[in-house]
Formats: sequence, structure tokens, C-alpha cells
Amino acid sequence: MSTEPKPPATANPYRDEIVISWPELHRDARYLSHVLHQLGEWKGIIAITRGGLVPAALVARELDIRLIDTVCVVSYGAAEGGGAEQRQGELRWLKTVSGDGAGWLLIDDLVDTGRTAKAVRETLPKAHFAALYAKPLGRPVVDTFVKEFKQEKWIYFPWDIDYQFVSPIKSRRGK
Repeated sequence: MSTEPKPPATANPYRDEIVISWPELHRDARYLSHVLHQLGEWKGIIAITRGGLVPAALVARELDIRLIDTVCVVSYGAAEGGGAEQRQGELRWLKTVSGDGAGWLLIDDLVDTGRTAKAVRETLPKAHFAALYAKPLGRPVVDTFVKEFKQEKWIYFPWDIDYQFVSPIKSRRGK
């Protein structure tokens, strides 16, 4: 039996972070498109908003798909103080689509805990679920993904960050 204290349930589960650049995201979306193209023809794409919008646009371009719809569900938002909210809240459905998803691609940027993905999967059980990135807890829910990251890694997407000038290390010495 472990005697180590357990962190409180509200503790931030992320210990590390990574920033995905626009070129990396574009390269990964093109690779995902290649894999999806090998699987056959698709009726259209259903993007999970908001994270799935950019990957869906890139995949739609590569596969020449013009029919695109969205399911709109909220699980993360902005935290107080303007940072990224790193704990999922309650799922709120803003929009769904009809049907069971047969013949459709369901696209998202990341399958993290799998909580949102499972909820969407229940509404579209026959859609082919593709994401750029997956983590171990979400991996069983997605059909196709490009890269897997550790569960405790927080991922910043290009639309989440603001590039700004940083002074060289040498000029900051002694401050």
C-alpha cells in the first residue's frame, strides 16, 4: 500500500507542455489526409468545434471534400487570468448532426481524455473518427491519428498562442 499523499482532485494533471507550430500541424494534417485517402471515399467531414475546424479544412482540401458540417460541444474554455483552462468542465452540446455518421469523417485536433470523443462517438457511432493527435486515455476512441503524446503533456496549438519577441539570454544576465 502506497503511503504517498494523493494530489487533490482539482490539481492540474499536466506536468509538461508542447507547442505545435503551423508548419508541423499542416504536415501532420497532410499525412492524416494521405492515410484517410487510402481508406476510401467519404461522403463528407464533420468537424468537432472548435479544435477540429482547422484540421478539417486541411483534410477537406487534400481530399477534395466540399461537404462539411460541425458538431459543437464545449468541454474546455479560457481560465481566469486569460490562460488555458487545463481541466475539463461539464460537456455542453451547442449543435449536433443527424444520422449515425456512416460514410463520414469525424475530425478533431486532439483526443485527450476521450470524454468529449466518447460523447460525440455515441451520437455518430458509424463515422470514422480521425484526429491529428491522441493521448493514451483517448486513443481507444479514435480510429486514426498521426501522433501520440503522453497523457500529462499539455498541447498548445498554433491558434492558442501569441508569438512575441524575447530578449537573448545573454542580455538578460544578472536581471
